[in-house]
Amino acid sequence: MLDTGDTAWMLASTALVLFMTPGLALFYGGMVRSKSVLNMMMMSFGSIGLIGILWALYGYSIAFGNDVGGGLLGNPFEYIGLRGLFVGDYEAGVYPMAGTIPALLFVGFQATFAIITVALISGAVADRMRFGPWLLFAGLWATIVYFPVAHWVFAFSDDEAGVVGGWIANDLAVVDFAGGTAVHINAGAAALALAIVVGKRAGWPREPMRPHNLTLVMLGAGILWFGWFGFNAGSAAGANGTAAFALVNTIVATCAAMLGWLITERIRDGKPTSLGAASGIVAGLVAITPSCSSVSPLGAIAIGLIAGVLCALAVGLKFRFGYDDSLDVVGVHLVGGLVGTVLIGLFADPGSPAAVAGLFYGGGVDQLWRQVVGAVAVMVYTFVVSLVLAYIVKATLGLRVTAEEEATGVDEVEHAETGYDFSSHRSLSGLGSARPETAAAPAGNVPAAAGKEA
Repeated sequence: MLDTGDTAWMLASTALVLFMTPGLALFYGGMVRSKSVLNMMMMSFGSIGLIGILWALYGYSIAFGNDVGGGLLGNPFEYIGLRGLFVGDYEAGVYPMAGTIPALLFVGFQATFAIITVALISGAVADRMRFGPWLLFAGLWATIVYFPVAHWVFAFSDDEAGVVGGWIANDLAVVDFAGGTAVHINAGAAALALAIVVGKRAGWPREPMRPHNLTLVMLGAGILWFGWFGFNAGSAAGANGTAAFALVNTIVATCAAMLGWLITERIRDGKPTSLGAASGIVAGLVAITPSCSSVSPLGAIAIGLIAGVLCALAVGLKFRFGYDDSLDVVGVHLVGGLVGTVLIGLFADPGSPAAVAGLFYGGGVDQLWRQVVGAVAVMVYTFVVSLVLAYIVKATLGLRVTAEEEATGVDEVEHAETGYDFSSHRSLSGLGSARPETAAAPAGNVPAAAGKEA
């Protein structure tokens, strides 16, 4: 039966999670050099357009269709084109339902998860990957990796309805409330594979490649935190106590992770930074995603703190192992996803909505080994398949711009645009000798940094 409160909350949550992808575009866009900001943001917006369509055509069916492959794959034809999910008598209030909300609302909510998971990968190949090959990789990856893995993790069996779901959710009984495996480990492992195949940026790691606009980064992090309440609390699929539980854990874990990252920076580098604060926020959000329904608020604080410290340390692994993960997708999302997923096996509180006991609450290692197996299975599958897909795209279309084009900037080469146009300032300064009275006025209003950037 339709519950209007649940429906209203899920409508809002769907909008919140979709808003996260433009937030990610700002977060990533501010972290790259100014000559790549539009390309970086376009990778996120391109993911919205492409994955939204693929989800409606067959992605939802693969993820949530009745299982046809031993817990590995939903029936891709069951809901093809969302068939069977929209026909009804809307005036009479009769239409397909998913629990207490309309089935199409659940479709839309899950679509936003697919979209942002794909967009997350793009941060690993900033400054050097062509837009067309990115979209091809994104479409292939969503089809062969994300849609099946979402089935593994999010599709639950229903014996009364005769529905069989995925193996991680049902056979392995892994606790992953909102996507530590399907979203973050998935995206992080794919990012590592793609970064390896695309190769390093010219000059990395010898040349400094600092974020060009930290205000965008901070704004993006704030939007991500805001949208994440839909991500986590919305995964309760209703306006209920579980949603409230997840919301509070999302707040406290993220606060702890930010502080953990800043403390680590202070000890290691001597200064806490705004980039560190923004990165710590995201690390905490990532880590609490799988565990927000299964740990107490104190457990959430512990998980957030551990994630903040470990992710702050993990971003340095790329220098040790020589892979150029431009925006630290591996260090934040892969490591943060692993931390949040595995630590459920330690901190799960039987009094939480998930009602699972971890090692520290008398549950032994039963839940711990399940969490480890689920996390490792997704990581290995995703890394291997992503590596193969990246090599296929590289062999057909090529992946990256040329060295000369990289020096020019991906924005101009791929999109014939620049993120910041200072031509008007140039033209005004050029009038100085002929019309000194007009040239003097704007000169005082143009920041010195603008001239340098131009």
